Amino acid sequence: MINGVIFDMDGLMFDTERMWATFWEPALAALGLEYKEGLAEAERGTAGETSRNIVRQFYGEDCDANAIIDSLHRVADEEFQKPVPKKPGLDELLAWLDANHIPMAVASSSRVHVIEGNLNNWGLTHYFKALVSGQQVKHSKPDPEIFLLAAEKLGTDPAHTLVRRNARPVYHGMHQPERGAGQTENGRAVIEGKLRKISPCSGVLLSPVLCYNKRKEKRRHPP
Repeated sequence: MINGVIFDMDGLMFDTERMWATFWEPALAALGLEYKEGLAEAERGTAGETSRNIVRQFYGEDCDANAIIDSLHRVADEEFQKPVPKKPGLDELLAWLDANHIPMAVASSSRVHVIEGNLNNWGLTHYFKALVSGQQVKHSKPDPEIFLLAAEKLGTDPAHTLVRRNARPVYHGMHQPERGAGQTENGRAVIEGKLRKISPCSGVLLSPVLCYNKRKEKRRHPP
């Protein structure tokens, strides 16, 4: 049984992942730097120190990674003032989940004001019980921390919380349960059928054993 749904935002709800890839060149040019091939792909879905470390890999340990990331977000903030392209089927899906009293959250690497702006521009904010940004967690994706925090804010059991994300490999600490693992045709199958209308990939359930053990292990052995 699905008790909650967590949405990634960029590339799933809105066609913003493609937009982010175009922001790097003007952001770097504003600092007198040239774009290096592969940077946008490497940075996709990251935030915080993970993002800054990737910048350093491309521009050297002595580069001002903070200035580069800040320049990127200045470009993004300007572009996101207007409504961004919305994925077909999103309105129908959110309305259906809301009508069936299934709580929803957004968990995105984007900054909080960007998440709020995209939702507000399309009048979708009221659907979501929680908004979680990459700014609120220590470990960037693919670590499941952001999704665990979203489930905590929803008040749902991670084992019965569906994470819907863009078509990339499953995050560490999540698993794809077999049919019959607490899911019914009227539960998960119906939700996934509607989810596939906006993205072809399958959702994954947060595993309380894998995810919470991973979190405890990090506390015992911090990086």
